[in-house]
Amino acid sequence: MPMRYTFGGDEHLFVECSDEMSLDAFFNSMSMTSGIRQAGIKGITEICPANASFQIKFDPDVIHPNDILKEVQAIELAAAKAEPVISTRIVEIPVFYNDPWTHETLMRFRERHQDPTGTDLDYAARINNYASVDDFIKAHAGSPWFVSMVGFVSGLPFMYQMVERQRQIEVPKYLRPRTDTPRLTIGHGGCFGCIYSVRGAGGYQMFGITPMPIYDPTQTTSYLKDFMVFFRPGDIVKFKPVDRDGYDQAVEDVDKGRFSPPIREVKFDLNEFSKDIDGYNAKLEDILHGH
Repeated sequence: MPMRYTFGGDEHLFVECSDEMSLDAFFNSMSMTSGIRQAGIKGITEICPANASFQIKFDPDVIHPNDILKEVQAIELAAAKAEPVISTRIVEIPVFYNDPWTHETLMRFRERHQDPTGTDLDYAARINNYASVDDFIKAHAGSPWFVSMVGFVSGLPFMYQMVERQRQIEVPKYLRPRTDTPRLTIGHGGCFGCIYSVRGAGGYQMFGITPMPIYDPTQTTSYLKDFMVFFRPGDIVKFKPVDRDGYDQAVEDVDKGRFSPPIREVKFDLNEFSKDIDGYNAKLEDILHGH
């Protein structure tokens, strides 16, 4: 679809790259927002990328709305010719699946769920045609995930599974949102995974919890001293299942300033990825583990 441009009040330009989420749509959004930053257009005060769209905030006293529209449309033409390659990083996130804290929470809110007789993992495994919860967890942790957007609440990443569309995990949100979700819950709604950066209300299915803080406004966490938000759009996430001992050890390491998530710089090429998704994902994992 051609990109759609609409104005939001006097200070915002909203650009829709696609009607549906895909890595192609995300790359279009990222390519354009990168081009807009590099262009240094006077009057732009903020650029906010999303899954398949983005929004620009501008000062109408500095640049007329019609002028910023022309500037961004010109960048669209240039972005369409750009190679879909980005410099990013891949990071390993430990996850304690089927943990006691999300389990207690999901049981507390069972009357709001599509299937009150089981757990969120039971339900997700069944509707995605996995024979068991263990098989479902292997699929969830077996492929990397692309961070397509950070926001909604501070530091929360929305993640898109890097497999063929027919293999993507999909689960609906709760029938009615919960009033409580443990901090650092691994959630899923629709085709998107997420990590709840803070405790609060939520409607995504809950699969587990990570011991790794991803948002720290105090900036006392060792790896968040430079910036309070860990994730940024374009990050690639690989989940690593851990047991209770592994979770407790990681929590202790975080508290004592010893925890450092494995991170590797990487160039991601969408065209090469699309040619052999499983093979490309295996190469990314090799890079993550230094092979």
